[in-house]
Amino acid sequence: MYTRVVRFTGVDADKMERMLAQIKQADGPPPGINTTGLTVLHDASQGTAVVLQEFSTEADMNEAARIFDAMDAGETPGTRASVDACERKLELEP
Repeated sequence: MYTRVVRFTGVDADKMERMLAQIKQADGPPPGINTTGLTVLHDASQGTAVVLQEFSTEADMNEAARIFDAMDAGETPGTRASVDACERKLELEP
């Protein structure tokens, strides 16, 4: 499993709500994005967000990164502060 972790700053609460509504109404991820899951974390008091994009393979994650990196910055909830491309090494569940 692979996870692309994107951190945003300057996240406006109204823009976040609009983006979440668009995601929920979509028929799935954008074309070319072969994701297995999505988690959006928002800290309204700090105006930050962390988006976790899950992928089965590193190749899928890299292709998605290429597509996301080409997106208009206006389609994001704030300013992209960092991006980490991670391989999951451990996940514990109760």
